[in-house]
Amino acid sequence: MKRRVITAILSCTMTAALLAGCGGGSAAPAASDAAPAEESAAEESAAPAEESTESAAPANGGGSGTINLWAFTDEVPGMVDKYVEAHPDFPYTVNSTIIATTDGAYQPALDAALQAGGSEQPDMYCAEAAFILKYSQGDMQDYAMPYKDLGIDVDAAIKDANIAQYSVDIGTNTNGDVDALGYQATGGAFIYRRSIAKDVFGTDDPAEISKIIGGGSGSWDKFWEAAKKLKEKDYPIVSGDGDIWHAVENSSDTGWLDADGKLQIDPKREAFLDISKDLTDNGWSNLTQDWQDAWFADMKGESEHNAFGFFGPAWLINYTLAPNCGGEKAGEGTYGDWAICDSPIGFFWGGTWILANKNMDPDKVAAVKDIIQWITLDATEDGLQYKWANGTLNGEGGTKDSVASGKVMDMSDGSLDFLSGQNMFEYFVPANSYANGKNLTQYDESINLIWRDQVRAYAAGEKDRDAAIADFKQTVSDTLGIDAK
Repeated sequence: MKRRVITAILSCTMTAALLAGCGGGSAAPAASDAAPAEESAAEESAAPAEESTESAAPANGGGSGTINLWAFTDEVPGMVDKYVEAHPDFPYTVNSTIIATTDGAYQPALDAALQAGGSEQPDMYCAEAAFILKYSQGDMQDYAMPYKDLGIDVDAAIKDANIAQYSVDIGTNTNGDVDALGYQATGGAFIYRRSIAKDVFGTDDPAEISKIIGGGSGSWDKFWEAAKKLKEKDYPIVSGDGDIWHAVENSSDTGWLDADGKLQIDPKREAFLDISKDLTDNGWSNLTQDWQDAWFADMKGESEHNAFGFFGPAWLINYTLAPNCGGEKAGEGTYGDWAICDSPIGFFWGGTWILANKNMDPDKVAAVKDIIQWITLDATEDGLQYKWANGTLNGEGGTKDSVASGKVMDMSDGSLDFLSGQNMFEYFVPANSYANGKNLTQYDESINLIWRDQVRAYAAGEKDRDAAIADFKQTVSDTLGIDAK
């Protein structure tokens, strides 16, 4: 495979994940997983690298041509490497172009390449949660080839693999055809400290803690009751308001834009103003911000008042909590002092979707179909997702992860030492089914940053509620040209 790396951006979290991958574990998470795209530009530490090219001999000389793959990390290119290795008769060279999302570099470059066409255009390309709708349902959807046109019996395959519906909804175009699917499932659970649970509630059993915080109830009421009880022993229930925001954002009934393209604020998202202020005023959080040192300190148990838990999907456990817990085995830092239970409300956070270019050379369609199907829909033990779920993509002992296929997770072992032996799939399979994929827009990356800035200002007492909302609407209008309805 020939790989062209335009720019490489690694946060400290991503570096840890890459090192784990190099040691024989699963590939590193997507950039959106290490630090979600709506936060990454402002909050990731990054160091651009010079343009470079890596070349490797193709599987059989590439006599039938080249497949061009575009991605924003080396995760999907690494998967395609594994596919080619496992299929020695694969007749193509695969050229991967990797452009990081930091500083907004990936989308303009991808758009230009799709629009230019020709021999260098992407045949396959990746999009993450922050901007997938632009490519599956938005301005650039006309470049995507529906999976059915690749020759995939997509409805039957989705049903057989039990693909999480939110992921299907996100990848379905405005004509009702699926043109993008992922390999991860990023439905969220509540991830909590066992020792704090025992101290405050007398048990660390996930089923009991789920009841205590209102897991699966669709309401925050019991969660705030639990916050009050935790506060009595000086434990904030979460580290910062960002730990709640991702749950609120992706459980709302509507997205940022109405049917006419006007800015709207879903009542659940507007309620985040009050949630953030309550967390601040009542001492129910440590007032940290995602991806900053104080947030990681709560993972290590090094805060003055240690936070009880975090909301997130499996990647948050594998690539953020575990590398930042202060240890590598039970008894070191907070390693092994964690468990997961149901979130009060269903949500997802992050993910990567894979698309095919409808303008590719027709001779390539069958090969691209085989790769995409192996990554996104193959629910057998030979497919990517089984290897990903069981940590065997790069050999035994790798990182286990939640995958798009519920069928695969049902036949896999999600037990983690980090969770004191708990099988995380018992909670992530239902979590994926609760998530809502119908509240995204193609502008979420930018609008979320503006919203969270205004929420923090309100929670800190720097402006009143009405001013925060008015300033949000004005900034969106000034920045994106989107007026409020």
